[in-house]
Amino acid sequence: MNTFEIPLSPDPQRFTITLSGVEYRLTVQYREAGGAGWVLDIADASNQALVGGIPLVTGVNLLRQYRHLGFTGGIWVQGAVDPDSVPTFDDLGIGSHVFWVTE
Repeated sequence: MNTFEIPLSPDPQRFTITLSGVEYRLTVQYREAGGAGWVLDIADASNQALVGGIPLVTGVNLLRQYRHLGFTGGIWVQGAVDPDSVPTFDDLGIGSHVFWVTE
């Protein structure tokens, strides 16, 4: 298993990243309404949306249900205080981390 931390900070952000040889455009933003918290949108290199509004929750592969889209890895979130604590507004990328994991 290979693990790569996706570098994040507790700010809304959009950036391009290569994961397992594939270029993606990630958008991370905090949605306070409804208690959604941090959410992730993923687009391909030409900025075509692949998946959107994925809550950054812990304990599951966030891309498992999207395997049919050709993802060759999974995205996992680990909390700061407890591995199962959801990232807060202030600790994304500082205490809570997001990982790309391949087998």
